[in-house]
Amino acid sequence: MSQPFPPPTEVIPHRQPFLFLDEVTGVEPGLWAEGFWRTTGEEAFFAGHFPGRPTLPGVLMAEALAQLGAYVVLLDDRFAGKLPLFGGLEGVRFRRQVTPGERLDLRVDVLRLGRRAGKARGKASVEGVAACEAELMFVAVPA
Repeated sequence: MSQPFPPPTEVIPHRQPFLFLDEVTGVEPGLWAEGFWRTTGEEAFFAGHFPGRPTLPGVLMAEALAQLGAYVVLLDDRFAGKLPLFGGLEGVRFRRQVTPGERLDLRVDVLRLGRRAGKARGKASVEGVAACEAELMFVAVPA
């Protein structure tokens, strides 16, 4: 696929305030994708998680990886007209605190991709230091 890559909103159904993928920087449909989410500090969840020490919730790091996973899957022609839904998470590890204003670099590698379901490995990092790692499972349903 030639650059620039389609913006996330042209590929995945997520929208603000639940869009956690700013840009895709590399992709091979059905195989892998890279992108990022830059937190601004203006996101509402920082005010309550945690007052005085704002921290990106780990589940939102996992969601950002899932959104990149949806992007790589939906670019595969086999999934045209489908909606990939979370099927589960395995081996999730949170390795680093992420604070307002930091850029979360994302990478997803597809491990298995069937007609109706799949599995991928995702890693989120800040300046090369792992923040979250997980295996993501999904099922594809009609959109």
